[in-house]
Amino acid sequence: MKIKLPKFQYNSPVILTMTMISAIALLLNWITHGWSNSVLFSVSRTKLTNPLLYLRLFTHVLGHVDYSHFLGNFMLILLAGPMMEEKYGSKLMLKMILVTALVTGLIQIIFFPQGKLLGASGIVFMLILLSSFANYKKGSIPITLILIALIYLSGEIINAIAKPNDGISQMAHIIGGTCGMLFGWKFSKPNEETEKPELPSIP
Repeated sequence: MKIKLPKFQYNSPVILTMTMISAIALLLNWITHGWSNSVLFSVSRTKLTNPLLYLRLFTHVLGHVDYSHFLGNFMLILLAGPMMEEKYGSKLMLKMILVTALVTGLIQIIFFPQGKLLGASGIVFMLILLSSFANYKKGSIPITLILIALIYLSGEIINAIAKPNDGISQMAHIIGGTCGMLFGWKFSKPNEETEKPELPSIP
């Protein structure tokens, strides 16, 4: 009797590819003792003539300081990401990730010129806020969105005020969550309430 082994399904191309590239980047960072993160996988203000600046505006979300930093982000990304990619499609999911990376990178070099930004926490918050639009109806505001915004974003704002030295990471969380809300409003297709057909009256 032959036993059929289950086939592996590459069910979320964008999220899985991002996870693998980030894992490779983490390994490279360990091998090069931080050099690869500094050169390729973090963003900071440099001269506009430096071509790596424009690459880092996107690749900074792939870099992580250590395994715990990587694990903390990708446990949530692998939980929420595949569902969001299935809902919105791989092409749109890739665009949302790239836009979130670009916006957080630009704000970093404009408002935090002395620091470096790396890590996928902005993408995490984007996915969390985006997921709150899962089943919203046209003309209504999802209560899940309000609760998530209050719990996550207000907490990040408080932490940014209480810990001003850690303002860079809090900024990435807030911007990522804001991007997730905007993407949700723009791209989510609301569930229309179906009207129940009227039963014919019995004379």
